[in-house]
Amino acid sequence: MTPPQGTRTQTKVERPDTQPVVFVVDDDASLRGAVSNLVRSVGLKVEAFASTTEFFAAKRPDAACCLILDVRLPGVSGLDFQTELAKAQIQIPIIFITGHGDIPMSVKAMKAGAVEFLTKPFRDQDLLDAIQIALERSRASYANEKAISELRAKFETLTPREQEVMAWVTGGLLNKQVAAEIGVTEITVKVHRGKVTRKMGAKSLADLVKMADLLGIRRTKT
Repeated sequence: MTPPQGTRTQTKVERPDTQPVVFVVDDDASLRGAVSNLVRSVGLKVEAFASTTEFFAAKRPDAACCLILDVRLPGVSGLDFQTELAKAQIQIPIIFITGHGDIPMSVKAMKAGAVEFLTKPFRDQDLLDAIQIALERSRASYANEKAISELRAKFETLTPREQEVMAWVTGGLLNKQVAAEIGVTEITVKVHRGKVTRKMGAKSLADLVKMADLLGIRRTKT
């Protein structure tokens, strides 16, 4: 790494339970320590590991996070580990660092969703900037997952019939069409629809449709 030019990236103070975490995986102890110290110098929490196995076994926080990952590691390479994380559905923005990078390697990493691909020696500020981009991406993903989780919890409070009505109504069917589909009266559908709207906290049909899209429950006639 080389000394940064200009003002270093500043971070806002967050509660311990929501403080983002920067993970570092590099088998080079000296570089691992240097990167960790740099991250701490801007007020961010950091956890460092010598291998992907150590990282995979560690508990990940219920908060925004990102991973600084060396490309060349003993055993599983950084690029292969990126693939493993995707298969395991572990959503974490990755910043690759390497002393032996090439264009095909960087293209492969970026196509797979990496935030940045930095070649050693790199400027401290370039890494700090990449970390901020990665954490913002993680925050957005975390917020979306949390919103979906909260919606799913509300959806589970609906009765099976109310869930069915919500699926059909948000699919574009009129009350009388929904009634015909599920074998009840139009009045019954109206009652269920009102309960669904109230329990889900929807302000309008459009709002309810957005919720159904996030939950992936909309039903349409074929």
